[in-house]
Amino acid sequence: MDLLRANLHKVRIPEPTNRIHKDECCVSFDTPRSEGGLYVDMNSFLGFGREHVAWNFEKSENPVYLHIVQRRKPEPDETDRPLKKPTLLAIGVEGGFGEQEPEYDVTYEIVILPEFVSLPFPSVDLPEKVRLAVDKVILAESADRKQQLASWVADKKIISAHAMDLQQLDNGVIVPPTGWKCSKCDKTENLWLNLTDGMILCGRWVWDGTGGNNHAVEHYQQTKYPLAVKLGTISADLEGADVYSYPEDDSVEDPILAQHLSHFGIDFSSLQKTEMTTAERELDHNTNFDWNRIQESGKDAEPLYGPGYTGLVNLGNSCYMASVMQVMFSTHPFISRYFEKQSLKAAFAISQADPTLDLNMQMTKLAHGMLSGKYSAPSQEGQEGIRPRMFKSVIAASHPEFSSMRQQDALEFYHHLIDKVEQANPGNHELNPCTGFKFIIEERVQCPSGKVSYNQHCDNFLTLSIPLHEATNKEQLEAFHEKKAAMDLDGKEVSKEEIVRPRVPLEACLASFSGGEEVPEFYSTALNSKTTAIKTTGLKTFPDYLVLQMRKFVMGEGWVPKKLDVYIDVPDIIDISHMRSNGVQPGEELLPEGASCGNKAEPARPVADEDIVSQLANIGFNYFACQKAAINTSNAGLEEAMNWLLSHTQDPDINEPISQDPMPAEDTIDEASLQTLVSFGFPEDVSRMALKASGGNIERATEWVFSHPEASSSVSADSSTNNVKDDDSHISDGSGRYKLMAFVSHMGTSTHCGHYVAHILKDGRWTIFNDNKVAASVDLPKDMGYLYFFQRISS
Repeated sequence: MDLLRANLHKVRIPEPTNRIHKDECCVSFDTPRSEGGLYVDMNSFLGFGREHVAWNFEKSENPVYLHIVQRRKPEPDETDRPLKKPTLLAIGVEGGFGEQEPEYDVTYEIVILPEFVSLPFPSVDLPEKVRLAVDKVILAESADRKQQLASWVADKKIISAHAMDLQQLDNGVIVPPTGWKCSKCDKTENLWLNLTDGMILCGRWVWDGTGGNNHAVEHYQQTKYPLAVKLGTISADLEGADVYSYPEDDSVEDPILAQHLSHFGIDFSSLQKTEMTTAERELDHNTNFDWNRIQESGKDAEPLYGPGYTGLVNLGNSCYMASVMQVMFSTHPFISRYFEKQSLKAAFAISQADPTLDLNMQMTKLAHGMLSGKYSAPSQEGQEGIRPRMFKSVIAASHPEFSSMRQQDALEFYHHLIDKVEQANPGNHELNPCTGFKFIIEERVQCPSGKVSYNQHCDNFLTLSIPLHEATNKEQLEAFHEKKAAMDLDGKEVSKEEIVRPRVPLEACLASFSGGEEVPEFYSTALNSKTTAIKTTGLKTFPDYLVLQMRKFVMGEGWVPKKLDVYIDVPDIIDISHMRSNGVQPGEELLPEGASCGNKAEPARPVADEDIVSQLANIGFNYFACQKAAINTSNAGLEEAMNWLLSHTQDPDINEPISQDPMPAEDTIDEASLQTLVSFGFPEDVSRMALKASGGNIERATEWVFSHPEASSSVSADSSTNNVKDDDSHISDGSGRYKLMAFVSHMGTSTHCGHYVAHILKDGRWTIFNDNKVAASVDLPKDMGYLYFFQRISS
């Protein structure tokens, strides 16, 4: 006790704003449930496992710790207890996720380092300051829990501004309790009742081609009648009914829905719920990942354990992150940087005061957690895996999307990860594990004069379009479509087993990338006029690791966006040597520099092509969002605008009116943001265009550049330009032969919903990483990937 009193000055009473890490060690994945429990520093409130607490004492000289140990209570009748299905897309609240947690006995004691002298808690013999400090630590919400709760609780539906004074026509319409059908087609599901005139119409097309025929949306566009309720969601529990406001472009609450329904003779108390609401469908996607082929469901797969086979627990729509990190920590650069050449103790020694906020520390912690095998062991429910909450918090810091609990695009996260890791390793190419993923793209543009220009920039992935006309099973496809058309006429549906999907070779996708394409509105400095040029693209260097993204979202029939239901035949080994670009060739003449630049008129405020806007609006998108899509793709066409919309649906201001302020002058662009983009390897003029199009936001500007590859060649080309930084001279190069080492598959109708799974070639066999489930692959879905990772074959 005297030893504790001698160190009272090192004990702090936590304030409400203090972050208390009592759930997990900040340098490992040890928890109070681990063998040695968890030690909470009573000065910094950081948590440490038994193996690591001495490191903190050496670094901070804080000797007083609260030792927390949790041991699971025996539950003999646990298997007989029915599991509750979540009814709310939230966690830690009634009806939400996480209500089936087993119960634990918790013990506490005070421990004083370096001798690990222990004192019992609670005890009246302890100094009052210690008792008060420990009580507050025990009662406080942990740092992880606070963030978890804040991120997960779903937004409450707003009361529609159109509900209270909604006009309802006295047109004598009476809606029957059953037998509904769309007034304009034969659809009998996904039907919406317009609450103004009583019209029953089908809903929107869904990206995968399912859903309705857009008749309810088109009716609103013609009549401007604002509210509709989804038939099949109406029951005695009116709060569960799905009411949609077209002007507000969201699901809303109608406080007097009962009155509005009675106008059309609907007695809601007698109706039964037969369809899922929009929110329930989202919840269903989050709780039932029943995509059989990609997840190899129903296969008798062998669970795998040990170093390199540690699963990552889904934190709530975090599978995009888990899939990418499993692949990255299967590559030599990331294994070497954060595991083989850096110990946990070394990373902690050089970390900032709060290691939970240090990217290098959390990358090292994650690497050792995944690769050591310490946390990969069988349990009652299979492998428990590790929860990468601290890593997610630091890698997503200040990012509005990755810091949320919403599903994200795995490719966007991969690119974000590369950026963050490079920023954390500035100028040190030996430490930077991302070097092996970078390569130089070279674009060659030739105008009708015969003269050419070259442009180079760095990238770390290739996006490949899928040329369906190159399908290798055209005869089978034609036969299937004829059969399907005949069955449709008879009112029959094709079974899943009978569906024939196009099979496109990866070689055709690569050829489409490197093939020539027209560049309209190209300003030729040789002709002093705009013309149509031809652009070809190649790789100046070949990276150690080549990442390919398959562009599966395209425009379908009737200009409806959909996800391509297609197989990509991917060989185990590819050779892209033919895609190498060798720069200016003998006999080629470069376009002159700066000719007639002074004759160019000042750029006018961009105006959206109304034809593009109206077609997008007819599909059901917000009008202002359609305008932005047309402007940000330079009115290139409907497909380009649609692709832009699909990748910006989560922008917070996507549906807001376009600002009518005067166009900003050149000097209003933030120079720091401009230089940041230029440092990424983008041309300065393209960077300016991107910052203007994205309102100065660097993240969105970067995305704009990647989604507008034509921008670098559609601007005035003065001559051959090199936008590769001097700092990029270290980029690796070598053979164009690669072997497939991993792929990430996506299930769902959009990259921002559904589920991601990784398959990785480890120790000579393919392994599936499905969150915390790790097993030997039995039926490899190699033809269904979204991201493919190739490793160069050494000469």
